[in-house]
Amino acid sequence: MAAVTSPETTPQPRVYFQTPPGTEEEVPQKQGRVTVKYDRKELRRRLNLEEWIVSQLMNLYDCEEDEVPELEIDVDELLDLPSDVERAIRVKMLLVDCYKPNDDFVAALLEKVRGMQKLNTPQKKGELTP
Repeated sequence: MAAVTSPETTPQPRVYFQTPPGTEEEVPQKQGRVTVKYDRKELRRRLNLEEWIVSQLMNLYDCEEDEVPELEIDVDELLDLPSDVERAIRVKMLLVDCYKPNDDFVAALLEKVRGMQKLNTPQKKGELTP
């Protein structure tokens, strides 16, 4: 009579990858896909800015995070504008229904955006740049 084996008792085959001798220093460390396309530090700055914007909007609209009006403050769009004056006009247009004074928010936002890099959307393989 044959013995019954279960997956717990039978060793499972394993695959091991070895680096050819003498090539260890030639193989670069790979970062995650997102951090290869974007600078990790810039992504962190963006995340911090987005969190700051949400907290400021909560103060401006006197509401909780889930009650903040759907505003699309696009940092890349702001960076595309040629001057701080135009950026301020754009942000104030987005805040048209905010009845609290928002000049301090706009000034602080423009200060935080200044010096940031525009994040280009990663292209798919085979896609041409405009």
